[in-house]
Amino acid sequence: MSTFVARLNAELKGDRAIWAIFAVLSIFSILAVYSSTGTLAYRESGSSEAYMFKHVIILMIGMLMTYLAHLTHYMRYNRWSPYLLLIAIPLLFFTIAFAPDVNDARRWIQIPYVGLSFQTSDFAKLALIIYVARAISSKQEYIKDFNSAFLPIIVPVLIVCGLIAPANLSTAILLFGTCILMMFIGRVSVKYILLLLLLGMCVFSMLILLHEAFPEIIRFETWVSRWREFMDASSDGGYQSQQAKIAIANGGWFGEGPGNSIQRNFLPSSFSDFIYAIICEEYGVLGGSVIIILYVLLFFRTARLVTKSSRAFGAMLAMGLSLSLVIQAFLNIAVSVNLVPVTGLTLPMISMGGTSLLFTCISFGIILSISKFFESETE
Repeated sequence: MSTFVARLNAELKGDRAIWAIFAVLSIFSILAVYSSTGTLAYRESGSSEAYMFKHVIILMIGMLMTYLAHLTHYMRYNRWSPYLLLIAIPLLFFTIAFAPDVNDARRWIQIPYVGLSFQTSDFAKLALIIYVARAISSKQEYIKDFNSAFLPIIVPVLIVCGLIAPANLSTAILLFGTCILMMFIGRVSVKYILLLLLLGMCVFSMLILLHEAFPEIIRFETWVSRWREFMDASSDGGYQSQQAKIAIANGGWFGEGPGNSIQRNFLPSSFSDFIYAIICEEYGVLGGSVIIILYVLLFFRTARLVTKSSRAFGAMLAMGLSLSLVIQAFLNIAVSVNLVPVTGLTLPMISMGGTSLLFTCISFGIILSISKFFESETE
């Protein structure tokens, strides 16, 4: 046993706390997905473990990606970032133009000869965060020159977020907000941050105007209906939010126990968008609090890396990826407790998913790569 632990310590370099967070979230993911999909899987295939096995396979592939990403020196992502963005933008255009409608949204494209679906916004989100980190870190001083801020940072953010927004507004807003926070941390002049906000509102207004011409692409009715449902006191946030609150209330302080969820039979997307409510029902307020603490701890451990770093790119990239994961997690939790309208965002590392889970694992791997090489540079 001691030999195995020693070998593991030798292989898994980087921040041990972040590795532990990654491992605990993975365990929660398997337990929560099994609980939330058991009835559905049995009804569709006759086996309550069908969805869990599929999720475990994807998670294992994701863990392999985490390991490979953490082995890769983080400065390679700096060199790759322009090419990743050049791939992401045409993929987003292709998704808008040719992707099939799934749940009234064009988000997924089919990978030829494989039969798997690929959500291009997940790849574009990672590519843009890496690119913005590169653009900000290339200017070590305070960025107050228009040419340094507009073309390298503002234009790519507007293009990528504008292409994601028609089918996935919540992801576009999350990515837009993450980029603004990265610009603020990277000491970009406040006037250019305000300019990005203004231009972002202009792009959103254009999408609303274009809705009449392209109603099958721009999901304006969905945006309006979710907002109205959230604001309507008589609907109490809508059916999904009602069922999520019932699940949380059922859990109490200590929960009903693993696998004893009742609301999984009534709550839509209990294995993805509302998986936090199932966790609270089965593990109680204490279990739900553990999840929140893990994401908060992830943010603080990443912030600790940033304060120790002398390399601007690594610091900005780690902070950008951490902000993206943590903000998405808290938005997902806020939906479950009806603090914000339903967004469709998954709970990172926990919700059942394909590309979302894989790119979350890659993000963890990149953060661990940064921590690994920061440690070696300070030794």
